[in-house]
Amino acid sequence: MEDSSYNAESIQVLEGLQAVRKRPGMYIGSTDSRGLHHLVYEVVDNSIDEAMGGFCTRIEVTINADGSATINDDGRGIPTGIMPKYNKPAVEMVMTTLHAGGKFDRKSYKVSGGLHGVGLSVVNSLSAWLDVRVRHECKDFHIRFERGHVVVPLEIVGESDCTGTSITFQPDPEIFPDTNFDDEILVSRLRDLAFLNKNTAIFFKDLRNGREEKFHYEGGIVEFVQMINKNKQAMHEKPIYLIGERENIIVEVAMQYTDSYSENSYSFVNNINTIEGGTHVAGFRSAMTRTINDYALENKFIKEGAELLSGDDVREGMTAILSIKIPEPQFEGQTKTKLGNSEVKGIVDSVISEKLSIFLEETPKVAEAVVNRCLLAMQAREAARKARDLTRRKGFLETASLPGKLADCSERDPAKCEIYIVEGNSAGGSAKQGRNREFQAILPLRGKILNVEKARMDKILKNQEIRNLITALGCGVGQDFNIANARYHKVVIMTDADVDGSHIRTLLLTFIYRYMKPLIEAGYVFIAQPPLYMVKKGKAVSYAYTDEQLSDLVKSLAKPAIQRYKGLGEMNPEQLWETTMNPEKRTMLRVTLEDAVEADRIFTILMGDQVEPRREFIETHAKYVKNLDV
Repeated sequence: MEDSSYNAESIQVLEGLQAVRKRPGMYIGSTDSRGLHHLVYEVVDNSIDEAMGGFCTRIEVTINADGSATINDDGRGIPTGIMPKYNKPAVEMVMTTLHAGGKFDRKSYKVSGGLHGVGLSVVNSLSAWLDVRVRHECKDFHIRFERGHVVVPLEIVGESDCTGTSITFQPDPEIFPDTNFDDEILVSRLRDLAFLNKNTAIFFKDLRNGREEKFHYEGGIVEFVQMINKNKQAMHEKPIYLIGERENIIVEVAMQYTDSYSENSYSFVNNINTIEGGTHVAGFRSAMTRTINDYALENKFIKEGAELLSGDDVREGMTAILSIKIPEPQFEGQTKTKLGNSEVKGIVDSVISEKLSIFLEETPKVAEAVVNRCLLAMQAREAARKARDLTRRKGFLETASLPGKLADCSERDPAKCEIYIVEGNSAGGSAKQGRNREFQAILPLRGKILNVEKARMDKILKNQEIRNLITALGCGVGQDFNIANARYHKVVIMTDADVDGSHIRTLLLTFIYRYMKPLIEAGYVFIAQPPLYMVKKGKAVSYAYTDEQLSDLVKSLAKPAIQRYKGLGEMNPEQLWETTMNPEKRTMLRVTLEDAVEADRIFTILMGDQVEPRREFIETHAKYVKNLDV
């Protein structure tokens, strides 16, 4: 029962780092996998700040056998001297006090990724224990914390002939449901940082499985673009590289056009991946569109008075890395996914316009390849527009005319609605009968949809299954996409557990990733996890979703009857509901964009034109396949 009284005694003051432990999501976004890995990023970002200042050339990230993480660098080392006002060592203040750090007066750091002064103290607060070793002023210092509190005060444990900081921490299981670091997620982030900081070598080691990686790219973001485009057909051999500085803001861009039908651009501010873009991206886009149009007009690629290239035309097939370094960035929240500085748009626009104009004039062959690529996109856009107009006249994009095969739900609040995209009529029939009609909709697909990796929008819009999908979801596609119109906030891909089912799932994910990416970014896309086996002994029925679960069931039941499900249609409606669709019992995988660069690379390999990279990928990963249907 809540206390109805509200007075001075009702007001709580959370001392020190208590606020962080009470509301960790405010500081690291969440306590799921993303928040867990954010702890490592916060520590690494401090080492990267040393690297940007020219004080650090080597960063080592180690996942230890006990699951803790160690980040070691050869920077200047966190100061260890006593702060007179507080009578505490500086390193202790940094680790235990929010908004304590060397990044506020711009004397110690010209630019930095960690700006709020909360990074290390937040990591300390959310760790069961944390050890700091500082090599500073020819001495080796040590201090230890447990859940944010000092348990071993700062002490000198030896001498040192070098400088640097080493931080080891164990995420607190009281805060994080799962404290196991994913090496793939960490490697992705470290690789990006190495591309963005070409003078820094980053080493990764996982003592749990023996994995070791080294990332050092002297070509910087140019190599970054080449890596992304490795399995694509480039329109010009070398990426275009532009760099300039205005008002203490450094603007750096590398870009290359390919025969791909989608844009692959990634933006960074002080090494932070701004996945939601911001003013720097707006400046880059406006400069690109205007400058290429100016060049096309001046050199008669486009006639006076004719339609100009749109921003989408200019960006189709473009892979770009935009990296800016700015003294005082204004991010949205501690997780920094969008830049808000209004002055940056004009500065980035000015730098890119000037440098790109010079580049195009000095390299006419590359300029011609770029402009022709953009004109080709323009022609395709016009064809797609005509296709959209035609389909609109037929009512295809109007939600009033839903596909006939769609079994919709009665609920009208999208936040409560979910749609299952099901393979085939047989599974669709079971799903329609087994579902909860109030909030679950079913859309059966006939066969495999078009591989959109090899098709332009006009061809995509002619595919009936894709048309049905677009209409059912209600939010449009490509340029017309508007997530606010989404009719369901859970889009569940439910396919058979065989080769064809995997292929259909990949085709669907490729389409959504390329033309409805905001659905993934919003967390609306899921993959159903139907069971692989039904295990029966007498009247008792159990289900196994993995081979390991099957083995455990067989051991516990001794000689039960086992049925291997190859298709969803083999389950009756009650079984499908019980195992795969019942919100209280089902397991679903949320599709995330934890690493958009890697996702793009894999989609290109699996669904693109080049056979050899696909063969290499299959041969490399074949040993990890557990269930292969041939």
